[in-house]
Amino acid sequence: MNDMTVVVIGAGQAGLAAAYHLRRRGFAPGTDFVVLDHAPRPGGAWQYRWPTLTYGRVHGMHALPGMELTGADPDRPSSEVIGEYFTAYERAFELPVLRPVHVTAVHDEGTGALRVDSPSGTWSARALINATGTWDRPFRPAVPGAADFTGRQLHTAQYPGPGPFAGQRVIVVGGGTSAVQHLLEISEVAASTLWVTRRPPVFREQGFGEVEGRAAVALVEERVRDGLPPRSVVSVTGLPMTEAMRAARASGVLARHPMFQRLTPDGVRWADGRHAPADVIVWATGFRAVLDHLAPLKLREPGGGIRLEGTKVVRDPRVHLVGYGPSASTIGANRAGRAAVNDLVALLGSPVGSGR
Repeated sequence: MNDMTVVVIGAGQAGLAAAYHLRRRGFAPGTDFVVLDHAPRPGGAWQYRWPTLTYGRVHGMHALPGMELTGADPDRPSSEVIGEYFTAYERAFELPVLRPVHVTAVHDEGTGALRVDSPSGTWSARALINATGTWDRPFRPAVPGAADFTGRQLHTAQYPGPGPFAGQRVIVVGGGTSAVQHLLEISEVAASTLWVTRRPPVFREQGFGEVEGRAAVALVEERVRDGLPPRSVVSVTGLPMTEAMRAARASGVLARHPMFQRLTPDGVRWADGRHAPADVIVWATGFRAVLDHLAPLKLREPGGGIRLEGTKVVRDPRVHLVGYGPSASTIGANRAGRAAVNDLVALLGSPVGSGR
């Protein structure tokens, strides 16, 4: 058993921000706290992004606290740029990230401590910062006939870039930024594309400033305070219109169709009988929070979500969720990491000898 004051699960943006602030507040790396990350290398979920998502096309990437990301080539894949940045960040601040460590469960030991289990070892902690994100839990809606479709189905999490779709009839399902990015790329090589969304998409023509951002985050926070599963911040901000999107809308690529009723062996069918043939269905239908390892703590509310005050779990103040709900953005993750550490210092006290 490895005894720690704080265990951080996840080394994406939120986890590294939390680790940075723990170190600043006097927690000793590797002695007072440790970061457990199941990924094979630094980079968080960015390391899994498709190669055509270049750094210059990344929307709203904020630097980690204490070290800017400068001089990056906008034409390089974001997976490479951000992976190298996270690697340099971990080294610069000597953050104790252990990988690959897959946390399977967190238990209340009944002694005031939490037990963090994994095949790689077990840790005991007085507090836990959970920063596991969403990438490992892609969501795909249950649609009748899915098993009958003879073509290929894949989720954004498996998206390889546009090349493999050359000459094929492709249906992209989803109303978010990833769906639009997929459509714009695939439409250049596919025989045909069709865009399907559950709700009509909302395009944002005007700028999105601090006031609008706070209002969007507040809507997500309200659900979290009520113990409901969070919606993403992006889902309440709308799609930022770009020149490429305007051109795609004018050409018909971004002509939205309502959600179909079922899949057929060779395509999709709507309730009114219309049918569209397809070789591939791309499900750009989002992700859900990776929280199953916290199930033994019984943190969920009747509404299905985990109720938070800030980042603190109401049912167990030893546990903080960062990069969850209103902090599921790069700037939100930074702020959440700092807020979680501030709350834990108030709960646990500053480490002995921290001088703070």
